[in-house]
Amino acid sequence: MSWHNTPIALMAKALAAKEVSSTELTQYFLDRIEAGKQWNAYLDVNAHLSLEQANKADHLISSGKAVKLTGIPVAHKDVFVTRGWKSTAASKILAGYQSPFDATVVANLGIPDENNPHGAGMVCLGKTNMDEFAMGSSNENSAFGPVLNPWNAAHVAGGSSGGSAAAVAAGLAPVATGTDTGGSIRQPAAFCGLTGIKPSYGRVSRYGIIAYASSLDQAGPMGKTAEDCALLLSAMSSHDPRDSTSLADSGEDYGRYLNQNWKEGNNNSAKPLEGLRVGLPKEFFAEGLASDVAKSVNEASKLLENLGATLVEVSLPKTKLSIPVYYVLAPAEASSNLSRFDGVRYGYRANEYRDLGDMYAKSRTEGFGSEVKRRIMIGAYVLCHGYYDAYYLQAQKIRRIIAADFQAAFNQCDVILGPVAPDVAWRLGEKSKDPVQMYLEDIYTLSTNLAGLPAMSVPCGFNTNNLPIGMQLIGNYFSEARLLQVAHQYQQASDWHLRQASEVS
Repeated sequence: MSWHNTPIALMAKALAAKEVSSTELTQYFLDRIEAGKQWNAYLDVNAHLSLEQANKADHLISSGKAVKLTGIPVAHKDVFVTRGWKSTAASKILAGYQSPFDATVVANLGIPDENNPHGAGMVCLGKTNMDEFAMGSSNENSAFGPVLNPWNAAHVAGGSSGGSAAAVAAGLAPVATGTDTGGSIRQPAAFCGLTGIKPSYGRVSRYGIIAYASSLDQAGPMGKTAEDCALLLSAMSSHDPRDSTSLADSGEDYGRYLNQNWKEGNNNSAKPLEGLRVGLPKEFFAEGLASDVAKSVNEASKLLENLGATLVEVSLPKTKLSIPVYYVLAPAEASSNLSRFDGVRYGYRANEYRDLGDMYAKSRTEGFGSEVKRRIMIGAYVLCHGYYDAYYLQAQKIRRIIAADFQAAFNQCDVILGPVAPDVAWRLGEKSKDPVQMYLEDIYTLSTNLAGLPAMSVPCGFNTNNLPIGMQLIGNYFSEARLLQVAHQYQQASDWHLRQASEVS
């Protein structure tokens, strides 16, 4: 059976019915990982440990102690520290590092034990490639080489969670975890024809995530369907006292509305989204948006309208300011977070140096990639005395205004619909020499991170070169279940999410 084409909801039923074992499933995907090395999606695989976890999952299933996701394989972005696998954030400065503990997300999804009694019982397949320290939009900034797009190997997979996206799109994992600081789940999901969701800030614990920008980073799932993402997010999300930003009431069944009509009391199965107001921001459909992307997103909006939704034009006037605001705040936080990588306690250390200061300088110069060094320098600059008020403080003020724009829009609509990115996946090397052009690709995704809102990517078409196009759904705070409901109803009426790349067998 082609398990790599099977949604995890059906996989869970097959495991419960003993039609397949977790060991068989895990070996199936390990074999595919070995055969699919050309995509460069994985940085570390430990087949022995994966099969050991699968054996434990099979015992849980046979003893009647399994929960919904027990025995299903999952891949983790290399930004999550994971016992038994290397945790490098795709950086030379952490090459070979192994963590003594699991990130909360990894523990929540993993095999339950005395230290983790509530684990979902999923089996870790390995660690996926990414942009170094999650800094990038194409997965070309990895110290271990770029990830290739399974839809066309000459194109990028998107970033920074490109390895996770490529792994699922190429059938090297049924689902995967990612992190989203400025669009790093949604954009690679769109480029690889997947569904991915960034939940509200605080929904998922950041404990054990190698930090980039702490006020923006948020973990989330990537899969083929909205139902897969709902299942994974429900297991990932929980309150964590070790994360001071973790919401006290985080953790719920995010799939509870999937098969319900939007409006209570509506029994019209042909119009399941009757009563839903979908906002179309005029700023998202302005100059700079590729015509084929605009066409696909507009067709998706018409399909939602056919399902009963009402389309409403809204405005997010500060959209263009999200890029300068993000590239002041995120580098400022990164310059602080990455100061811990100094060659003293762990990670890369320069071979030759004169004194402690020289060791710091050489270790960081040799260990960090060019994009990471660029952002550290920008961040240090905007935090300097004399520039803090002019840049950092002003950016924080505009951040509040951007969040207020969204609240004004949500007075007119329930969800906001737009493109994920201005274009489809570009060719490898096409934008890497011009950082500003690369930064502009995040114009539609950055603002939701600045505001802390939930948002997701849903496949909605292809361009003339058969490259996937994704639409973005944005919700108000803590409306993940409703976003997933809209996406699920859309996927019941379309088949974009079922398409498979011709290069993937």
